[in-house]
Amino acid sequence: MLEIILTMLHIVVCLFLVFVVLLQSGQAADLAGAFGGGGSQTALGMRGAATILQKLTTTAAILFMLTSLSLGIVRRTETSIIDALEAPISAPAQGSEQTPAGGDGGSGSQPDSDPGSGQDGGQESDR
Repeated sequence: MLEIILTMLHIVVCLFLVFVVLLQSGQAADLAGAFGGGGSQTALGMRGAATILQKLTTTAAILFMLTSLSLGIVRRTETSIIDALEAPISAPAQGSEQTPAGGDGGSGSQPDSDPGSGQDGGQESDR
C-alpha cells in the first residue's frame, strides 16, 4: 500500500516538475544566451529575489529526490527480474558443426608471407 502511494506521489511530482520547468523563461532567452553571450548576467553574480516559479521548482525538485529515495528504499527487498531466469545463457555446445572463421574454406589461397612478392615480382626498382 505504501509503495502504491509513493509511486502515485512520485508520478504527480514528476509531471509537476516538468510543467514548472517548462513554464520558466531562461536567464538569457535570446540566441546569444545559448552560446554564452549573456552580457551582464554572470553565472555566480548577484541575483534578484526568487520568483514563485523558482521556489516551486526547488520544492518540486526536493520532493522528486525524496520520493525517488523512498521508492528505492521500499523496493530494495524485491528480487530482480534476472533472478527469475531458469538457466543462465551459455555459449553453443562443443560438438556443434560450425566452421571457424579462419579455417580453410577450400579456396586454396594462402596469405603472402614474403614481403617482396608484391606486384613488381619481388624486384625493387631504383627510381
